[in-house]
Amino acid sequence: MGDVQKACSQYICKTYARLPVTFVKGKGCRLWDASGKEYLDFLAGIAVCNLGHCHEEITRTLCDQADTLIHVSNLFYTHPQVELARELTRLSFADKVFFSNSGAEANEAAIKLARKHSNDRHGPGRFHIITMRNSFHGRTLATLSATGQEKVHKGFEPLVEGFTFADFDSLSSVEAAITDRTCAVMVEPIQGEGGVHIPSPKYLAGLRDLCTRHDLLLIYDEVQVGMGRTGLLFAHEHEKVTPDIMTLAKALGNGLPIGAMLATDRVAEAFVPGSHATTFGGTPLVTAVALRVLRIISDETFLRGVREKGIYFLERLLQLKEQRPVIRHVRGRGLMIGVELDRPGQPMVEKLLSRGYIANCTHERVLRFVPPLTVTEEEMDRFIAALDICLREETP
Repeated sequence: MGDVQKACSQYICKTYARLPVTFVKGKGCRLWDASGKEYLDFLAGIAVCNLGHCHEEITRTLCDQADTLIHVSNLFYTHPQVELARELTRLSFADKVFFSNSGAEANEAAIKLARKHSNDRHGPGRFHIITMRNSFHGRTLATLSATGQEKVHKGFEPLVEGFTFADFDSLSSVEAAITDRTCAVMVEPIQGEGGVHIPSPKYLAGLRDLCTRHDLLLIYDEVQVGMGRTGLLFAHEHEKVTPDIMTLAKALGNGLPIGAMLATDRVAEAFVPGSHATTFGGTPLVTAVALRVLRIISDETFLRGVREKGIYFLERLLQLKEQRPVIRHVRGRGLMIGVELDRPGQPMVEKLLSRGYIANCTHERVLRFVPPLTVTEEEMDRFIAALDICLREETP
């Protein structure tokens, strides 16, 4: 399918460094390219296809809803949207939901809500949001400005005013950044794009305390780490510390574009008709699918299985670390695992791909493994065997 890749180069903006593979079919944890070659997928569309590719129940729900009602304006009511919002609030700390099309849009909504709430409560001038270095919150101008990585800022200056960066997993750094202009703290419970970093056990509780003492909102970006990825429905549940606002996307639609911003009533009341909107947010089609995804993933038996698989995968990778000195660190929770190498990781990604295994590299040296949550032990064993072969080739 060289023609497809050539046409892509000709007609599509070059915003991705694409690998030379054209996928045409997927099922479960497997993908097939145009030549018929099979791949084992440990990226899942970057933590999107948590139920795997072409899950039968999801496909059936999609087809049924597409044959019933796809889109009407948010000037009207639809059952799937309301049912999904009801279920999200039932399963979380939140009282209200705003639906969007992506994680970046969900984070935009969170930023706007935090500012609007602060303006209503304290008047203008108190609009700064503290985010963390090495964070990632999106590619729109505001979410890019909120992202604590200089490399994504370059060429887009001047950035949106009102974001201050602190060190991840450092309460003293956050406290030092608080001023009389601060309105919120925004954090990923686990940094994904920043290299799969898990904070200390009392970090989220410390942030909650700081926010309460200084009358700030606490915002969790769970776009990548939510929806069962860590073995609980939401990653922050491991610490039992709730926010005021939380954002979701990626796996909520298992491949269909949807984002969601969740908030308490106290905060959500700042949004009134006309203060925020999106044409395609929460269509009947995507919310019907997301509702089915949510009901499957939120099942405790399913989540227990994710935790067990995560323990198994992590232990196998730690064993591999003992044998392959090229591995510096192995860290993760559930089925979100990072393997930090002592050298750039992209060549390893390409070696794995040539053997029929899909992963990616983040933060230059960290191999990120986020397979579908339906992955089996046999598939994990196959992947680790392939990784071991590739690592042996890297050993001096």
